[in-house]
Amino acid sequence: MGPVLTVDLSRVAFHRFTPEEPLESGAAVLDDPFGGGQTTWQHRRWTSEEREIGFTATELVPSWTARTPAGSWLEVELQARTSAGHLTRWYVMGRWAEGDADVHRTSVPGQGDDDGDVAVDTLVARHGATAFRVRVTLYGSGAWVSGLGVMASAVPQRPAVPVSEPGTAGGIVLEVPAHSQQAHHGHYPQWDGGGENWCSPASVAMVLEFWGRGPHRDDLAWVGEGDPCPAVDHAARGMYDHSYQGTGNWPFSVAYAGSHGLSGFVTRLRSLTELERFVAAGIPVITSLSFKDHELPGSGYSTRGHIMVVAGFTPSGDVVANDPAAPSDGEVRRVYPRAAFENVWLRSTGSGGIVYVIHPPHVPLPSSDGNW
Repeated sequence: MGPVLTVDLSRVAFHRFTPEEPLESGAAVLDDPFGGGQTTWQHRRWTSEEREIGFTATELVPSWTARTPAGSWLEVELQARTSAGHLTRWYVMGRWAEGDADVHRTSVPGQGDDDGDVAVDTLVARHGATAFRVRVTLYGSGAWVSGLGVMASAVPQRPAVPVSEPGTAGGIVLEVPAHSQQAHHGHYPQWDGGGENWCSPASVAMVLEFWGRGPHRDDLAWVGEGDPCPAVDHAARGMYDHSYQGTGNWPFSVAYAGSHGLSGFVTRLRSLTELERFVAAGIPVITSLSFKDHELPGSGYSTRGHIMVVAGFTPSGDVVANDPAAPSDGEVRRVYPRAAFENVWLRSTGSGGIVYVIHPPHVPLPSSDGNW
């Protein structure tokens, strides 16, 4: 395995909010660029206090869980205080609904200015951010937010990452069901080109099933007969970002899980040692990583961005993963070398340690050092 080092790779601060009844109300016109034209919506709005980060962050990622019954949707925005001391504009971080009959779920491109830009699901602070506010606007009637968080981070430039010390989950493997995205090859190409691109929907569907959650039978009536796992198709539809034209929007993935009664958030972890604390607590973790096939032995493919579930660890500390890129359900469970996995997950040319943590509200999280 090579030399073992304990790594503290990035500065991460996770801020949790509990929005009360929104204080402002009014009406606004939405011009849906993906169809439906202009519609006037009544809305209620909640704005957080300004929250100090504690360091100069370069990226902020919000995440939320909510319910939006028919006739409602929500918008999440961020505003940052720059390292120069002034407040930025409000950036739209997502327009989201659990269904697709009222608005088209979407990130919002073209918001870049001198202070920052929105890269699909991430606010990139051009000159750093020392504090921020978050704003949630509920449109229509009946929408409510059950969880809201913002992850602020500063990931150093690092082409390679040293392997961390094995932690508390050695020999623990959670029984996460296995679903291959490739089993859905060519399905519903209107959502991210079909199942061959559905790594995030397949991963979220696996974790939902692990927790005994997911769409009801009636919600799957539109899925074609003979589909190997209709819940994966349902997740792809429910996570699709019409602007990004993909199903890998991080907050949308968590929000989809939230629509099935789970709690969740997006954050960055600093090492596999830290991730092991979740597995030891019985919580599988969904990871975002990128690599060439030789960089992750046993993968057999290359990817510029991929989502998979960490379900456990071998006694020696290697990663037991449910990798939806496998050709079939029977090949989804993989063992990846600890050092290789940690490197392609944490390095700056990858996601810098992004994870989705999804769990029932009654299942407690392990203790945190500040990033969840």
